[in-house]
Amino acid sequence: MPNTLSVLWTVEPLFAPRPWLPCGRCGLVTAFRSSGRFRVNANGRRVDAWLVYRCGRCEKSWNRPLLERQPVASLDPGLLPALLANDAATARAVAFDLADLRRRAERVEILDRVEIRRLCRAGVPEAATRLDIELRTVRPVGLRLDRLLADGLGVPRARIGALQDAGHLTLPARRALRRPPPERSRLAVDLGDLPDAAAIARAAAGG
Repeated sequence: MPNTLSVLWTVEPLFAPRPWLPCGRCGLVTAFRSSGRFRVNANGRRVDAWLVYRCGRCEKSWNRPLLERQPVASLDPGLLPALLANDAATARAVAFDLADLRRRAERVEILDRVEIRRLCRAGVPEAATRLDIELRTVRPVGLRLDRLLADGLGVPRARIGALQDAGHLTLPARRALRRPPPERSRLAVDLGDLPDAAAIARAAAGG
């Protein structure tokens, strides 16, 4: 029986997607980033709201529509206070609404900087001969799976492909390494005869 180390990786992108838009000040199509702040106009009965973006070159603003002449009475009770307070979680949720963002910009850039939060569910890294990883992506990420695994396991990216070719790495699909991970996926690493098995297991568990 293999000694299995079971871990959960929760992957969170560090930066929100960036729409590429014509900038009236630069005269170029440039990447805009979310400022995390809202502009709100409310007259008591109806409200307009935008998430403010800034040009990456000159800081000119672009207001991404969120609410347009929306009756205040129809809003979730906590939404308007969150907008007025520039609530960070609300701004992040709006910034990651890719479906809406893609309706407003021809190109949307999903950045590849992520944070991996590790949770060890079972097993001991030093004794592990098999590694089971459950991957969950909190929001869409632009990082390819091979780079994510290299970062998470503390090995060069070329090593990930070599592990797959040698049959040590089991993936949901053959070409999965070339794409960003889906919302949920599982993979396994046979650590049995790897000289750096303990180091890989410790990295996977966050040790």
